[in-house]
Amino acid sequence: MTTRIAVVVGNPSPNSRTRRVAEDLAARIAEVTGSEIDETIELAEVTDEIFEWKSDRLDKLTERLATADYAVIATPTYKASYTGLLKAFLDRYDAGGLHGLTAIPVFTIGSPAHTLAVETTLRPLLVELGASVPTKGLAFPTAKFDDRTSVLDEWVDNQKWVLTQRN
Repeated sequence: MTTRIAVVVGNPSPNSRTRRVAEDLAARIAEVTGSEIDETIELAEVTDEIFEWKSDRLDKLTERLATADYAVIATPTYKASYTGLLKAFLDRYDAGGLHGLTAIPVFTIGSPAHTLAVETTLRPLLVELGASVPTKGLAFPTAKFDDRTSVLDEWVDNQKWVLTQRN
């Protein structure tokens, strides 16, 4: 049975560096796990509906995330936390709504001062929603965007054992 990776990008700007980092990381995780990658959930494309609780489009996106095996949840750092756009999307789930999902939190950061934000803000939210977060979160420095291959390869090499232990 093939496992599936969802990619969620909480950057309010479409086609951002955050998206590229998330998709590149998902590709590396797919190589390690043999998973297939879903079409990216680009939250910048649904800003007009994010607060509409009766939205077929958002219901489909939340279902895709909830039924995935793995998820790369990526956001730029805003005020040492995730974006409000990502929070509004994740608020659509009840506590435990992501049970069974192995989530990988990713922040793109502009300053080393934000390195721990991925662990102290996004990880607890994902755990509250029932996701398993067994890896270290990735705080990706945007200054290394052009060298992302080596940064992502190093992260995956350090987390490979954990990524392959999914039950």
